[in-house]
Amino acid sequence: MADSYDVIVLGSGPGGYVAAIRSAQLGLKTAIVERELLGGICLNWGCIPTKALLRSAEIYHYMQHAKDYGLAAKEITADLEAVVKRSRGVAKQLNSGVTHLMKKNKITVHMGTGKLTAPGKLEVKGEKGTEELSAKHIIIATGARARDLPGNPADGDRIWTYRHAMTPKEMPTKLLVIGSGAIGIEFASFYNDMGVDVTVVEMMDRVVPVEDKDVSAFLEKALVKQGMTIKTGAKVEITDKSAKSVKAKITDKAGKTEEVEFSHVITAIGIVPNVEDIGLDELKIEPDQRFHIKVDDYGRTNVKGVWAIGDCTPGPWLAHKASHEGVTAAEAIAQELGNKDVHPHGLDRNNIPGCTYCHPQIASVGMTEAKAKEAGYEVKVGMFPFIGNGKAIALGEPEGFTKTVFDAKTGELLGAHMIGAEVTEMIQGYVVGKTLETTEAELMNTVFPHPTITESMHESVLAAYGRALHI
Repeated sequence: MADSYDVIVLGSGPGGYVAAIRSAQLGLKTAIVERELLGGICLNWGCIPTKALLRSAEIYHYMQHAKDYGLAAKEITADLEAVVKRSRGVAKQLNSGVTHLMKKNKITVHMGTGKLTAPGKLEVKGEKGTEELSAKHIIIATGARARDLPGNPADGDRIWTYRHAMTPKEMPTKLLVIGSGAIGIEFASFYNDMGVDVTVVEMMDRVVPVEDKDVSAFLEKALVKQGMTIKTGAKVEITDKSAKSVKAKITDKAGKTEEVEFSHVITAIGIVPNVEDIGLDELKIEPDQRFHIKVDDYGRTNVKGVWAIGDCTPGPWLAHKASHEGVTAAEAIAQELGNKDVHPHGLDRNNIPGCTYCHPQIASVGMTEAKAKEAGYEVKVGMFPFIGNGKAIALGEPEGFTKTVFDAKTGELLGAHMIGAEVTEMIQGYVVGKTLETTEAELMNTVFPHPTITESMHESVLAAYGRALHI
């Protein structure tokens, strides 16, 4: 007899384990299937441990600049092994936390590789052999993996993905980072702060190309000032790899080509959804144009009773988006199973924030100025530099700005874009505002505490309407 459940979640990342918890909270008999570690990539190999690495690099950076704060520090060194050990300890602690949450919510955990064999049927191959599970609903949350560089897959020695870069065998001396999205630029920032000679190559015409152009321009100047080499609109080709180095041919936007030798290469050129060998073809589950699983705003696939969330579905590919989708899918399932007290809300991609934890940090939500204009909006735009913010100056972090984009006709907040100290903690104010369909009037009349960097948010709104007070 197959073990039977109301809901089975395939994958235990930030989408999967949250979907399982919410399902259990709603009284559904729930199981989760995981082939490696509870918490998935984000918790064990992505979002969380990278922030631990970046925190170490940040403190190392401040120690090296102690004199800027009237302090003295001598013989400052970085212990790579200890830095990595701390990062892995943070991941282990949170992995244990997810294990506890599964037990607390009475969620059955099946360790092994899962595959859908029919609607409502799942086969799990693990150490105990093969298990047959059944459920009224199955949520696919299998995530994604790093895309390899064509012709030169990551080997863990000289060519790394984020996973290798997180647990390096040695400190690079001269590092090439291919791709300047969030993952690439965060590792570039980490290794640069740790004293490595870093070159970033981006095929698009600017770094962090999904961000507002003003943010991209500011970040590039900041990274160059920190000592990085940035090449945008460029192409790169690995020409030779040995036991000790990698040679790359880099062609810049002007067509000039040079061959440069690096000790290591990090490839950060996107992701590939983990959708192979999980039964999608057999069940005829429909993909989107990029081979992710096609879903509606609640996570439904084209096959009744089969749902999908997170990085195996269309983007943005962010942990918090996956978690939100997990809650939405669980609530939609509960509603289908007769729970009249739950009212799921479909995902609104316009209100999903993006955060990049480089130095300086980047955070945004909604449309960029260019996208808003492309969409036909007449816009009002406000910018406020951190140099006009007392708290930023006191912290010794006066570099950065806040930018807001409004619909000139209605006052609707269309987007907000920030770069500078702690903006990843501040962006949620704008996210709440957008979710509540805030206009400039509510933001102008909100009292912001002083002294805080969040005052730059208020000033940016005022600036959009010609009312900024401190510039």
